Amino acid sequence: MPASSSTARAINDRIALHLLRDEGPLTAGQLKTLTGLSRPSVADLVERLQGAGLITVVGESGAQRRGPNARLYGIVADRAHLAALDVRTGSVAVVVTDLLGATLAEATLPIGRDTGTGPAVEQAVALLERTAHAAGVTRLHSVGVGAPGLIDPVTGELRATTGLPAWHRKLVIALQQRLPATVLVENETNLAAIAEQRSGAARGIGTFVLLWLGHGVGAAVVLEGRIRRGASGGAGELGFLPVPGSGGLPSATSCDDGFHALVGSAGICVLGAEHGIDAAPAAQEPAAAALVRAAPSAGEPGERFLDELATRIAVGVAAVAAVLDPGCVVLAGEVGEAGGAALAARVGAHLARLSPLHTEVRAGILGGGAVLRGALLTARDAAQDELFSG
Repeated sequence: MPASSSTARAINDRIALHLLRDEGPLTAGQLKTLTGLSRPSVADLVERLQGAGLITVVGESGAQRRGPNARLYGIVADRAHLAALDVRTGSVAVVVTDLLGATLAEATLPIGRDTGTGPAVEQAVALLERTAHAAGVTRLHSVGVGAPGLIDPVTGELRATTGLPAWHRKLVIALQQRLPATVLVENETNLAAIAEQRSGAARGIGTFVLLWLGHGVGAAVVLEGRIRRGASGGAGELGFLPVPGSGGLPSATSCDDGFHALVGSAGICVLGAEHGIDAAPAAQEPAAAALVRAAPSAGEPGERFLDELATRIAVGVAAVAAVLDPGCVVLAGEVGEAGGAALAARVGAHLARLSPLHTEVRAGILGGGAVLRGALLTARDAAQDELFSG
């Protein structure tokens, strides 16, 4: 059945808005070429989108060409404002942007382990409010939140998880209740995968696994372009993976004797001490990241340290490859970024000896900032989907 005229107009408007978002300001002639619409249809489209406050004239296409045909149209960036939060065990990072993702203000606040649940929530909410005020924003349209732990696949809520601060879940609830905005929460590793796929090491790849190496370890599974969360939201909880060399087996409430023991920051620090590697981490950075960054200049001990670390990582990657055969694994997080392509190459070499399945190992390029980037992309997509659908 052919689409009605109103449906066709809505589809064309949406296509034009996505072109303006992805390609930047365009003239009516460029929109005509890219959409395949007639000149009158493009003129009507431009008039509708201007009337809706979604696009405006932002300039002209060239000094030699003047008049209506040279007008450049762009999305009204302040049509909506967005925020993203990266909620860690001991800190919260916030960024506030316009509809196109341009940063207007950002801030980070450490939250001590001895801070009570209520005070921690109030500090985090106040940080968001201050950052929005600094950006000149009075109302947020969408807020993306990245946090460790399980996201219920049915309700979309952050589940209470043993070993993680109670204020994480209370913060999400407080934001949902107190903000006149859409609040979206997602597991931090899944958000990192979204960011690396959209603008990082996995750009253009539909199926891959992102292995997050930071304070702890986790994974995001992307199959045919979609994040896979599992029946309970626990897909990718690799810290609990039973592996040789960890000294024991994990339990339902602790991953201290799982893969986490080998490649979590604490385990890597023990390995570094065994090889005489020492380095001071930056603020809020996992200590392991500084060790991995310093190892190449430590001579033979640094080489041995990196090789043993790569062996440990390859054990977990081999298990993932055996089950999912993703074809590509991205080493992300602060430790993955610190190791870079050299560590990825070492892991790939060890993996080739452990697994018959060809699996490319890449270094993530967004580091610890991938979570905040992914949360912002999630908020931006939600806002644009609503606004662009009319």
